[in-house]
Amino acid sequence: MSYMLIELWRLTSRQEANEAEAQVKCPKCSVDLLPTIRHKIEISYCQSCKGMWLEHDELEELEDEVFDFGDRWKGSLVIGSAATSHKCPECTALLQRFRYRFYNLEMEFCPNQHGYWLDEDEDTKVLELMKREEADLQRKLLAEDKWTATLAHMRSRSFFSKLRDLFHK
Repeated sequence: MSYMLIELWRLTSRQEANEAEAQVKCPKCSVDLLPTIRHKIEISYCQSCKGMWLEHDELEELEDEVFDFGDRWKGSLVIGSAATSHKCPECTALLQRFRYRFYNLEMEFCPNQHGYWLDEDEDTKVLELMKREEADLQRKLLAEDKWTATLAHMRSRSFFSKLRDLFHK
């Protein structure tokens, strides 16, 4: 008997979860958001305006598809924001508009940290920006390593000896 109660509870929980997920509406056009996979991440997608809702951790997962240096090197995600008239699909709080990591890409987020609203193909723009950020960081770190090696060589006794011999001959 207890097995049947547990199984009934599981079915009810799944049904409630599916109903809650089906009730998520697009903040721009109020159409039901559908689960779909983009760039290897399951998101909620609006077939009408082509926008997408990424839950809080999904934006980080998206960035990590192309950025391998970790969160420490990504920089600040949000510095300033302004309220919009669009509501969070999960809690109906007004979404906040911000410039994504100081780039010329405006996105919206839920102030209660439920997620991010991206307009059509902004997920692809995030990937492009993070690829460029990673390439710039690799170039910067390589230049720093070369400069460190150059300074170490210049500080070496043999370098100073050669330099002194050059002027004292």
